[in-house]
Amino acid sequence: MTDGRREASMLHVDMDSFFVSVELLERPELRGLPVAAAHDTARSVVSSASYEARRFGVRSAMPVARAKQLCPRLVLIPPVHAKYREASRRVMEVFAEFTPLVEPLSIDEAFLDVAGSMRLFGPPAEIARLLRERVRETTGLPASVGLAGTKFVAKLASQRAKPDGVLEIPPGRTLEFLHPLPIEAMWGVGQATSRALRSRAIHTIGDLAVEPMESLRRVVGEANARRLHELANGRDARRVETTRIEKSIGHEETFAEDQTDPALLERELLRLATRTGERLRQHGVEARTVAIKVRWESFETVTRSRTLPEATNATQRIYRTARELFAALGAAGRPVRLIGVRAEQLVAEGSEAMGLWSEDEGWKAVDQAVDEVRGRFGSLGVTSARLLAPREDVVDHRSLEPPA
Repeated sequence: MTDGRREASMLHVDMDSFFVSVELLERPELRGLPVAAAHDTARSVVSSASYEARRFGVRSAMPVARAKQLCPRLVLIPPVHAKYREASRRVMEVFAEFTPLVEPLSIDEAFLDVAGSMRLFGPPAEIARLLRERVRETTGLPASVGLAGTKFVAKLASQRAKPDGVLEIPPGRTLEFLHPLPIEAMWGVGQATSRALRSRAIHTIGDLAVEPMESLRRVVGEANARRLHELANGRDARRVETTRIEKSIGHEETFAEDQTDPALLERELLRLATRTGERLRQHGVEARTVAIKVRWESFETVTRSRTLPEATNATQRIYRTARELFAALGAAGRPVRLIGVRAEQLVAEGSEAMGLWSEDEGWKAVDQAVDEVRGRFGSLGVTSARLLAPREDVVDHRSLEPPA
């Protein structure tokens, strides 16, 4: 039924309303009130909502305007991502006290394999109790923990343990827990897949588990059919991965007002390319493909990409490719709501042979010099003159935060 574990030694730890919980450490007078971490601007969305706010229907990623309609007394706290990253670092350090097998999924959740920790700390349920106490003692933050024999079930259990609770699903009771759940609880089952499955009277995970594979293939395709069928029957052989390989690196910005100025749009493409190039070099990787993302005023979103003759992490190569992709859209004068640049198909730096001559070599020398100056003097040490123009009145405040 599972990956062979006899104990529920796979843990999924999820911090409760993480951004809000961090803010409430400094604003204890707001405890018990509906609170959201969000900028109070026309285009902002909710980053995190307290459980008091959730009772009104306020959710993460919801536009702030809609959240205010649902909860007129909603208290908004501007998010400060540097603060959340520091809190996350401290939380992950606590996790490492109990096991070296920690797989962070995001800033506020992780999988832990505690099978090798039971001699030292006791059974998994006791480890979960001690871990939550230690997190609270060290950071002041609440956490919910799901325990199971597999990653999939542990994550489901942590969601049902919220807020600030623990739920253990013994491996022998995996199917008893899984099968009554709605199919929307499955990883990878979004609205379209849900509609397709329900049209065939597949309403629960139990229904999915007994559906013939041939029928399932016709609905969701070969790869998805096999994966969903395995998970629905409690089989999930995935282990905790302590090293994470980036599949892509990029940045995007939402404008405070729709933009049509070509000079401004090119400037922001340069800014995004610069940040993307810096992160590629920090990670010691290069990109084979550069992609852009553009969202028009109508909310229609398009992406375009180009595979390069040779992998690169040179800022100017990324920028020029992004600029050419944007120009090729042929939409001069059309209002832009959001713009993004992404580097994809990443490979280790220097792992691919270069041609006899490459224009990137000169650009890389400049990037290296700039990186060294920034390493000594910070991000304001040196930058392109084109990027000195003020932007607080152009770009939505959410876009000014570095990536979490």
